[in-house]
Amino acid sequence: MVLFPADSGLWCRRFHPSPDATARLVCFPHAGGSASFYFPVSSELRDRVDVMAVQYPGRQDRRAEPCVEDLGELADAVFAALQGQDDLPLTFFGHSMGALLAFEVACRIERSGLKIERLFVSGRVGPAVVRPERLHILPDDDLLAAMAEMNGTDARLLEDEEILRMALPALRSDLHAVETYRCDPGAGAVLNCPVTVLVGDTDPRTPLDEAREWHAHTSAGFDLEVFPGGHFFLSEQPTAVLALLDAHFAASQAEPE
Repeated sequence: MVLFPADSGLWCRRFHPSPDATARLVCFPHAGGSASFYFPVSSELRDRVDVMAVQYPGRQDRRAEPCVEDLGELADAVFAALQGQDDLPLTFFGHSMGALLAFEVACRIERSGLKIERLFVSGRVGPAVVRPERLHILPDDDLLAAMAEMNGTDARLLEDEEILRMALPALRSDLHAVETYRCDPGAGAVLNCPVTVLVGDTDPRTPLDEAREWHAHTSAGFDLEVFPGGHFFLSEQPTAVLALLDAHFAASQAEPE
C-alpha cells in the first residue's frame, strides 16, 4: 500500500475561490484525466458553488509521484483528503473511472456518518457490472489506437504524440485500477443519497441497460439522463450538463431546512 498525506491541497484543485458558496461540488476525472478537465465547470458555477477537482498522482503538477493502480487505495486517499470539507453540503460528480471513484469515496463518507447530497455519475456502467477488458496491458501503439477508436482521449491530445506518450503511464495505471476493480456488496455498496446517471446516446462503453444498474446502489432517488454524443459527451454538451448541475444546486438551496 502506498501512503499519501491527507492534504486536500495536494489532492484537490480550486480554480475559482468561492467565498459566498453555499454548496460544494467535488469532481473526479476520467482515466488519464486531470483536475483541469473540470475548469469550465468551476468557472460556470463559482458564484454559489465551491468546486473542487480531484488531482490524481502521476499527472500535471503531480507527475513525479507514483500512480495508484488500485481503486480502493485511491478512494482511501481521497476520502482522507476530504476530511474537514463537510462545512458545506457535498455533491459528487465523476466521469468514467471518476464515477467509480466518486462512488467508492461516497460510500466511505456515508459509513463515517457524513452525508452526500447527490452523486452524479457519467459515462460508466453500474459498479457491479464486470466487463472483461484488458486495455491496460496493450502495447503503447495499440492502447493509443483503442483510445482514438472509442473517442476515449481528447482529440487535441491525439494530434500531439509527444504529449500523449507522456500521459500514457497515468492512463495505463488508471485503466488497471478500473479493469481490476470489483464492487464489494458486503462493504456497504448502497448509498443513502440520490444517484443521477449521465450517458451519451452513442457511447459504446456505456450501454443504457448497464448504466441503469446504478439503481441498485442507492436507497434514495435514481435518475438517468441521456445526452447526444459519445463517451466524452460532457465536452460536446457542456451547456446541458451544466444546466443539470445548476438545477440540482438551485433545488437544494430552495429546500426548507
